[in-house]
Amino acid sequence: IVLIGLVFLMGGDLGDVFNVVMQNQANVQPQAPVENEDEQVEFVSKVLALTEDVWAKQFQQNGMSYEDASLEIFRGLTQTACGHGQAAMGPFYCPADETVYIDLTFYDTLRTQLGAPGDFAQAYVIAHEVGHHIQNQLGYSDLVHRARQTQSEQEANRMSVRLELQADYLAGVWAHHAETDFQILEQGDVEEGLTAAQQIGDDMLQKKSQGHIVPENFTHGTSAQRVRWFRAGLESGDFSQSALDRFFDLDYSQL
Repeated sequence: IVLIGLVFLMGGDLGDVFNVVMQNQANVQPQAPVENEDEQVEFVSKVLALTEDVWAKQFQQNGMSYEDASLEIFRGLTQTACGHGQAAMGPFYCPADETVYIDLTFYDTLRTQLGAPGDFAQAYVIAHEVGHHIQNQLGYSDLVHRARQTQSEQEANRMSVRLELQADYLAGVWAHHAETDFQILEQGDVEEGLTAAQQIGDDMLQKKSQGHIVPENFTHGTSAQRVRWFRAGLESGDFSQSALDRFFDLDYSQL
């Protein structure tokens, strides 16, 4: 669980309400069909298409052009420009090929082992990974990569936390505008997303896996931090540069 949790939502967390067809740019490659897999593939593809609609509009309103991420859906093992992707890694984003990789088996883990069931919990996962794609386009990923090269391990981990919390915030911003433009949210959806954010906090995962918490090893943020920033994006919908820059301007204790 801890390995999945630590890699889940890294750059390297609706059913019928998603009445948006997948755009042709999405590259869907399902593998190893199982029962209900077609529905899962369709769901993931529709969520990605909805992120494209939302972010294309937000980028345009801010004088920029959004470039869609590609999508690969897999089970077990796949080859990426960032190396092998495998089930133990969970969902992830590879900046080298600008692709969101979704392992469908992770959703079973999210529901049965991490205690975060529901369609919107799954949508949060996808939106977070797309958040990493946005960070890649806007230069925040490069900022963190450069900073990590000259920092201690603890400070490098803190930079990773900043990036992950920003991706959680972007997932919330997406949900805000998706609801405004497409009325996607059903009763209980917000709670599902917040539960997912809470269940994959570093403190929660460390406590489950090793029985104690080591803050200096955090790379994604605590449960409270992840919930806070996902909620902040959901409530504000603020995609301004100042809103995004604050993740690197604030003192670490204020995150």
